Amino acid sequence: MTILSFTLILLGGAFMAGLLGSLTGLGGGVVIIPLLALVFHVDIRYAIGTALVASIATSSGSASAYVKEGITNIRLGMFLEIATTTGAVVGALIAVYMPTNVVAVIFGLVLIFSSLMSFRKKMEMPTGAQKSKLATQLRLNSSYPTAEGTVNYEVHHVPGGYFMMTFAGVMSGLLGIGSGALKVLAMDNIMRIPFKVSTTTSNFMIGVTAAASAVVYLQRGYISPGLCMPVVLGVLAGAFAGSKLLTRANVKWLRIVFSVVIGFLALQMIYNGVTGKL
Repeated sequence: MTILSFTLILLGGAFMAGLLGSLTGLGGGVVIIPLLALVFHVDIRYAIGTALVASIATSSGSASAYVKEGITNIRLGMFLEIATTTGAVVGALIAVYMPTNVVAVIFGLVLIFSSLMSFRKKMEMPTGAQKSKLATQLRLNSSYPTAEGTVNYEVHHVPGGYFMMTFAGVMSGLLGIGSGALKVLAMDNIMRIPFKVSTTTSNFMIGVTAAASAVVYLQRGYISPGLCMPVVLGVLAGAFAGSKLLTRANVKWLRIVFSVVIGFLALQMIYNGVTGKL
């Protein structure tokens, strides 16, 4: 394969990763890592380093548009970033010493869990449910615009969401997925905020979380400019396209796409990890 062919394929894959990451809040790493590790047989640590850079690009590309449209809960995102960045540094330090096939299997298991959880119907908060005093004190409750008008919502179970975000940060540093999948699940299922708000707030947070763990990979020499350049360009283009589509997208179909894609890639990663091909 020539360098031009390699670059074009990588650009195309990165575009799809950025599009999916922008629409679902995943950050693009769930596509970039299997693409590099399974198709191009790149060492998974280099794939993770590239995915972290891609996650930063996705966040930068789509988060600004979501903030402008008023969907992102900036205050909630900044509060939860304290948890995710702490966990990200810990996860990155663990990853550089862990065998690559073990990382691949853990990566696949986390994605399967995320896929299954996204099919679980979110329990609606009953009318008159007790409000979270901590969310009120921190002024985390907010609103977002829809075609029918502005919708107000409240944040629930703040401590549980904060703990889940710490775990999401560890997974981000360990697996390079930007922890977007776990962040969306934490905000959607634990904190009970609308799905579009959770995906956009996740995009807002991903860049900071990924940057914290990317420093460790950079110091260890696991970030290659030759891999990162086409990936960043493709992911940015996909992220901008996704940010334009999200306001008109059907949430039900977003969940289906989210589950099918990462479920398939998860099985591939687990198989190759168990058989020692990674």
